Amino acid sequence: MPFMFTIFALIFLVSGEKSTYIVHMDKSFMPKAYSHYTHWYSSIVDSLKSISPTLNGQHQSPQSLVYTYDSAFHGFCAVLSKQELQTLKKSPGFVSAYNDRDVTLDTTHTFEFMSLNPATGLWPASEYGKDVIVGVIDSGVWPERLSYNDDGMGDIPVRWKGICEEGQDFNASLCNKKIIGVRYFNKGLLAANPNTTLSMNSGRDTKGHGTHTSSTVAGNHVNGASFFGYALGTARGMAPRAHVAMYKVSWDEGECASDVLAGMDQAVADGVDVISISMGFDNVPLYQDPIAIASFGAMEKGIIVSSSAGNDRVIGSLHNGIPWVLTVAAGSIDRLCAGTLTLGNRMSIEGWTMFPAPAVVKDASLIYNKTISSCNSAMGLSSVGYGIVICENGSFYEQLSYVSQSNAIAGIFISDEIFEDSYFNFPGVVITSKDAPVLINYVTKGAKPVASIKFQQTFFGAKPAPMVASYTSRGPALSNPGILKPDVMAPGTLVLAYWVPDTKTAYIGSNIALTSDYKMDSGTSMACPHVAGIAALLKGAHPEWSPAAIRSAIMTTASPFDNTGNYIRDLGLDRKIATPLAMGAGQVKPNCALNPGLIYDARPQDYINLLCSMNYTQQQIKTITRSSYTCSNTSSDLNYPSFIVFYTNGTTTKLVQKFQRTVTNVGDGVATYKVKVTAPEGSIVNIYPTTLVFGEKFQKRSYTVTISYQGDSSGEVTFGSLIWVEDNGKYAVRSPIVVSPMINTWSPFI
Repeated sequence: MPFMFTIFALIFLVSGEKSTYIVHMDKSFMPKAYSHYTHWYSSIVDSLKSISPTLNGQHQSPQSLVYTYDSAFHGFCAVLSKQELQTLKKSPGFVSAYNDRDVTLDTTHTFEFMSLNPATGLWPASEYGKDVIVGVIDSGVWPERLSYNDDGMGDIPVRWKGICEEGQDFNASLCNKKIIGVRYFNKGLLAANPNTTLSMNSGRDTKGHGTHTSSTVAGNHVNGASFFGYALGTARGMAPRAHVAMYKVSWDEGECASDVLAGMDQAVADGVDVISISMGFDNVPLYQDPIAIASFGAMEKGIIVSSSAGNDRVIGSLHNGIPWVLTVAAGSIDRLCAGTLTLGNRMSIEGWTMFPAPAVVKDASLIYNKTISSCNSAMGLSSVGYGIVICENGSFYEQLSYVSQSNAIAGIFISDEIFEDSYFNFPGVVITSKDAPVLINYVTKGAKPVASIKFQQTFFGAKPAPMVASYTSRGPALSNPGILKPDVMAPGTLVLAYWVPDTKTAYIGSNIALTSDYKMDSGTSMACPHVAGIAALLKGAHPEWSPAAIRSAIMTTASPFDNTGNYIRDLGLDRKIATPLAMGAGQVKPNCALNPGLIYDARPQDYINLLCSMNYTQQQIKTITRSSYTCSNTSSDLNYPSFIVFYTNGTTTKLVQKFQRTVTNVGDGVATYKVKVTAPEGSIVNIYPTTLVFGEKFQKRSYTVTISYQGDSSGEVTFGSLIWVEDNGKYAVRSPIVVSPMINTWSPFI
């Protein structure tokens, strides 16, 4: 399964009678006697030792201050007993506290698939991301990989405040103009597990995940990249001239939310422009979600955060449904890792394989027996001799396992499955049911049917593509369902990028493990850095744009169509047409995002107005905003480039919901836009006005959307779109519209 950062709610890390807590403070309460907030926090924690007796009546050792935070939010992390926590809550400036949480872990062609090119569009306009700094929150980096060479890189921006932190097997000289900073955070992990010894106490990656994501977002050009001969080509990141700063928060021994928060807080302080974070917290409200809290502070400082939607497949399982971040779903690409099956009559069939070796399968006998062709037992295949066995009408991975235990030298598997991982441990090829008649006709009518298989091939232009990955988590976001999530979809299936040395990346048989410099991995963790890289390019081309403007440009130019011109299909829904709950606005189109025509912008106060509408307490809101705020304009109607309305499942009540939106003209100046609406089935969508006239660039215009709809007794999700089309046809600014049943949830929003 794809790696995914999933941070499960309500799993508390307890050491004896003490737990690790993340504490939010209002810094305005700091007494003038303290010169720095760290002294104030230390004093607060130290004062708790006087009320902390042990079982024998003796006082415990001074409390442990794990982290102090000041950039993304204000507060600290400390190991406290419940009694100490209760005392702490009475301290001046206390806002909130919650337990630290356990964390579990969540190219050569993708840039071409998304039409990035050196001649026109976003790459040359942004100078490939020159001078932009991307902070990656992950498992570290393997700095010797060629993606991190700094050939062609510009100087480190003078605004950069970060460092290259030394540690085990890692010295400062390993940083350069590409990797300009590396830091690591494990105090939370060690506080929760004091007897733990870290196997690699530095920013060096031992998992591979961080090396994969960071080289995807901003890796330099590397020739001859491949995964055992598949996907051979020149690897490069989305923003190959952007600088990378790595914040290691994931360890072989485990992960903690406090470390994640510390990494994001430091990234903001260091001066990154974009944050890529392929992890998420499940089933927690925004005020207990460290990513939501830290990213709010990042947003206020103009930093855009790209995050993964998760890999839990089902409706409502999406995490990172945070209104001020980009939430990214995963899809396929049009690349086929392949083998060519050549029959004895010289007919050839292209099929899917990722067998990781140049195996020789030449003129071998074909074995086809209807009584055993399901290949679903070792007993059934015990009679198979030397040759290529043909399997049909079964589960591929089960068939692969049984065939690998037989005397066959290879297998041909007839299946219409779309494969989303690289596991293929036995020589063979998968062909479709459409191509199968050619094979079956030959093998049943030929006197001595034989075939050959050629491995390690790659073909492009596979159709249809993209398709929504089966594993990608679906919306709506339980933490805030009123904002349609995910936002967009990007390549996430079988993405080729660097990996760490001496780790298992493929197998031959059940016992032979292979290693490779590169890995083809799948997950929303792989999709997230693609969009982070695109955001970095947009930041380079439009440094004046806010995070909301960049997100808007990416969303409103995304496409709901595949490379056949039809609507994108969903592998998780039997290839039915994908809904925006699976893919958001659609597949990202970077070059179109460069000049979107109109943008939907939002200020920090707009998000505060949204929070004020969510039945949160003042303290809960302050946990996110960090400082005083006003709720004078409470509104759940955020100026977002999408729309979602809900009905109670199983009912057919008629409902009406109204939205207001404001768009800013970032096009060519004078322009007129007319609206084109495709209403969700059974709904009526009215827009007023239907024409927007702009007299100059940066002028704003507002409109209202009224959706009249009713529930569906079967709980169906319907969807449509609203498109503002510029009179000359240069711009089409599209927003998805969704009508969905409510999802059973703890959220106070519904």
